[in-house]
Amino acid sequence: MTDQQKPNERGAQTIIGKLSGKSITIPDVNVPPMPALAPPGVIHNGTKVENFDAIDSSIGYPDVRSFRRKFGLMIPATNTSMEHELWSIICRNQGPDGLRGVGLHTATVTTPTPRLETEEDLRAYKKQFLGGLRAAVDVAALAEPQYMIMGMSLEHIIGGIEAIRAPMMDIEEYSGLSWATWHDAVHAALGKYGAKRIGILTPFDKNGNASATQMFDELGYEVVSSVGFSCANALHIAHVPDPAKEKAILELLATDEHKLDAVVQCGTNMSLIDVTEKLEPVLGIPILGINAVTFWYALRENGFEEPLVGAGRLFQEF
Repeated sequence: MTDQQKPNERGAQTIIGKLSGKSITIPDVNVPPMPALAPPGVIHNGTKVENFDAIDSSIGYPDVRSFRRKFGLMIPATNTSMEHELWSIICRNQGPDGLRGVGLHTATVTTPTPRLETEEDLRAYKKQFLGGLRAAVDVAALAEPQYMIMGMSLEHIIGGIEAIRAPMMDIEEYSGLSWATWHDAVHAALGKYGAKRIGILTPFDKNGNASATQMFDELGYEVVSSVGFSCANALHIAHVPDPAKEKAILELLATDEHKLDAVVQCGTNMSLIDVTEKLEPVLGIPILGINAVTFWYALRENGFEEPLVGAGRLFQEF
């Protein structure tokens, strides 16, 4: 991790995001006494232990597992994939130059009606998700995260990049924290490769893919080809088998005719890191899955610059 950090008078740190160039405030979550001990302090068989000096009340001890960064992760309640993929990246990179000391602290947005079969269903899902964001942020805040990750493809439920950015600006202000978002992350990743012609893979239906295409078009990319699995329920997205994703990428997206610069995958409940690891060496172009790319962005913004394994070439090359 690079030493970009500047303590201020409150103990917080200001860093400059490597990808965004923005100032990011990292709150001090270890203000002494941490941990605070209730009177009479450390006890043995119910009696105060005198001169127990292994915990100094003047010191702010870090979280034993998340001592380098506490990331908050916000996902829909039906999402069973994103947290798993992000932890797999952390666990595969526990060496001295890896992600030891990085933790995820997840809160879910309640989406009690996850059907996605009709336009009316999608409008209801949008209302549930956006309406539940603040309550989920309040839950996440109980773990005192230092930086947040948005685990949702907002282009599925919102049309247009400015309309996508609006609720994120609101929730960033509400939370008082900086956030990694898919639209920022994928734009940064595609920029690293100089990619312009892309194919997109999603769990969305025709309308969802049109909205995703609109977002990429407004960000300056040409969606040459798109595949959507038209999942009728948000929970079911996690059950799309990897062979189906591979077939879609190989036979419908990354063809000689399309001459793609990259394959891009939307939908955080659709796991892709194993497919990415398998197919990138075959295709010779990057496969940018939403979960890995958004986490890559969060890590790089927070100064974690080391090459990482197990999540595709993006983590190795940039």
